[in-house]
Amino acid sequence: MFKNAEITFLGTGTSIGVPVIGCNCEVCTSDDPKNKRLRSSIYVRTEETELVVDTGPDFRQQMLREEVRNLDAALFTHAHSDHVMGFDDLRRFTVWDDDELEIFATEECMERLKGAFPYIFDGMNRYRGYLKIAPCLIDGPFSVADLEVTPLPVSHGKVETIGFLFSRNGERLFAYIPDAKELSEETQELVRGIDLLILDGLQPELHWTHLSIGESVEIARDLRVKETWLTHFSCRANYAALEPGLPEGVRLAWDGLRLEV
Repeated sequence: MFKNAEITFLGTGTSIGVPVIGCNCEVCTSDDPKNKRLRSSIYVRTEETELVVDTGPDFRQQMLREEVRNLDAALFTHAHSDHVMGFDDLRRFTVWDDDELEIFATEECMERLKGAFPYIFDGMNRYRGYLKIAPCLIDGPFSVADLEVTPLPVSHGKVETIGFLFSRNGERLFAYIPDAKELSEETQELVRGIDLLILDGLQPELHWTHLSIGESVEIARDLRVKETWLTHFSCRANYAALEPGLPEGVRLAWDGLRLEV
């Protein structure tokens, strides 16, 4: 049994996934399974709880692939469609009448979920087989069973976006920041010197709302992170071409990768 937690990368792709519809680039036509990327999400398991961070449009496929049978909570980083549109598929984890799933999101993200899925929030469909939720607004640190979770504010376009720092018994386990262009000073201090950071690294080229791979490498170095795994890749990120050139302690994640912490 793992010591503190096990992390599974459900997906490591950007908002349109990889391969991209209609694209014939070398990555989209590649046979390398590490270049096949569903929308970004992780599944976290401890001795006491199981949770996911984000439920994109590939969520059902990801749950089937990893044979996940139970969830206690779903955490959301922000309300972009590639992170929330699989929300209704959480219903398979609240099948029975008294089942309920905790949903953690900022006020802005929760309001957008309500707008997209009003029937889940209106209290009218709390029957067997439907998604029954316990909404929990994120306005500071919170707990999910044995995990202590701290929101990490970041900038990412025009939508309020956060990452998450996961701790257990006061010990930092890892941080997950899948969508970011800049890390706030508060976030930098919270993750400085951490053992494990999972960070946005869209592509080699600069982007206006996402960190490039080079920018993420620089952040990991400046914050003295021991081990960094990059995620949320576009089809401009060719695993076999980029992985060998990364500095020690920085790796490219792939769909299905499991890490024990």
